[in-house]
Parts: sequence; C-alpha cells; structure tokens
Amino acid sequence: MKIQVLGSAAGGGFPQWNCNCSNCHGVRDGSINAKARTQSSIAVSTDDKRWVVFNTSPDIRAQLESFPAIQPKSGKRDTGIAAIILADSQIDHTTGLLMLREGCPLPVYASEMVQEDLTTGFPIFSILKSWNGGLDIHTLGTDETPFTIPNIEGVEFTAVPIDGKAPPYSPHRNDPHVGDNLGFYIRDMATNQSVFYSPGLAAVTGHVRAYMEKSTCVMVDGTFWSEDEMSVMGVGTKKASDMGHLPQSGENGMLEQLATLPESTRKILIHINNTNPILIEDSAERKVLDDANVEVAYDGMSLVFDE
Repeated sequence: MKIQVLGSAAGGGFPQWNCNCSNCHGVRDGSINAKARTQSSIAVSTDDKRWVVFNTSPDIRAQLESFPAIQPKSGKRDTGIAAIILADSQIDHTTGLLMLREGCPLPVYASEMVQEDLTTGFPIFSILKSWNGGLDIHTLGTDETPFTIPNIEGVEFTAVPIDGKAPPYSPHRNDPHVGDNLGFYIRDMATNQSVFYSPGLAAVTGHVRAYMEKSTCVMVDGTFWSEDEMSVMGVGTKKASDMGHLPQSGENGMLEQLATLPESTRKILIHINNTNPILIEDSAERKVLDDANVEVAYDGMSLVFDE
C-alpha cells in the first residue's frame, strides 16, 4: 500500500494568497526556512495505477499534474482516480470536485450529512449534474463497518465518526451531527499495516484512540500549534477549538495524545495552517516535534507499507 500526500496545508494553502503574516511573508521572500504547501489531500493505491483520493482541494488540478502516477495516459481521456472519499464538506476539501467535472461520473463516497451540505448550503453535487449526469455518489455509513472500493485491491477502509464542526456555510454549523466529520482507518489486508487519517480532529475520544493505537501510522490534524494562534499572529480572533481543531500544544493537546501511542507508531501532522510555527523547519516548535518523533507532512511526501 502506498500513500501519496498531494497537499498538506490547511484551507488557503501556504502562503495564503491574501495573508502577510510573518510565516506567509517569510516563505515568499525566503527569509524563513519553510516549504510552500497546497491544501490537504492524500491518495492511496496498491498498484501505483488506480488511486483513491481523499478530499479534493481547490488545488487539485496542480496536485494531479505534479503526480504523474495518477495520470496513466492510457486513453484519449483517462485518469488513475478510482474513487474520491470526502472526510467532511469543508470548502477546502470539496471545491476541487468542480475542477474534476470533465471526469463525471466519478465515484464519490460521502456521509449523509456531507451529502446534505453539498446539495443545500454548497450545492456542488447539484451543480455537477450538468456534466454527464453528475457524480456517482456512495453513502458512507457511520457504524464503522469496513468497506472496499472496486479496482482498489487489498485495501479495507473504515469511516470513523469524529468530533468536529460542519462548515461555516452549513445549515447546521452549530448543531453537530454524526457524520459531519470523519476520520479513516485504512488497512492493507496483505500486510495488516494501517493508517489512521484525520485532517480535522477536535478531540481524541475513546473510539478514535482505539483506532490510533492499532495503526502503523497516524496522519492527523496539525492545523494549529496553540489555541489562540490566530490572535497571536494578528490575523483573527477565533480559537482553534472554535474551528473544530485540537492544537498541538497545551494540556491534552495533540502532542500529549500522540505521546501515549506505542513507540513504534509513525506520527505525522497534516492540514497545517499558514500561521503554525511548525512550518518553519528550524523553529523551536519544530524542534519539539523532532524530539517527540512527530513528522510534518509536506506536498509530495510518499509513504509505503509493504512488509
């Protein structure tokens, strides 16, 4: 099983187009040691030909062009995308569907709540019906029953309900429902190696911890370093928890949660906001991660599970 990181930043990417915080300014002028990043998405395959893409960011076209394996070039019109799985209905995870309209009907897997958002508050599913009848939509259950995807051999997926928030545009933004946000347990059935993937995670609850503890690798929410990061950086007033994210630092933060996992577990942060100091590779915060054996995802990062 192979996982390719197509994008590793949070909404807006890094640098964010309209942001002049010290991070964004620094990466533009080269005064900080940091890499630019597109908005978060990963792809999973067992044959390097057919891929399941998790989330479709507004950067999806550039991400696909930068990853030749997902464009097999075997026909006049072709793609290596076998299916798309949506973790939520956030704009930065779904807008890319519009850029993939020429490929309709693409198979898309989403929970009932995500489907509701994408046919009401942000009606992408309805809009795309004008292209070859729209998307081939499959409903993800929230009972944690494993499922497989046609043409993706040897991989089992489990949708795991997690704490979080529906998008700001959602009719039930302040009325949480099961299925608003999902993490995914991805298991290679041949090797039994597995990944727990959750780019948004408001809390590590009991059932989420159980999946993390049995995973070979966890790739989880790295949005914010601190609860008040937006105000500290002078770009907003909302706290990390207001936006449905568990910050890395602080009591019961992500670093404390990751520290309790088995020593053999590979730990990777993804969906990193442009304000987060861990983007600076020689920052004090990055040193804390290095000492804790916690990695920071980057665009083009490849993970291979073959033993």
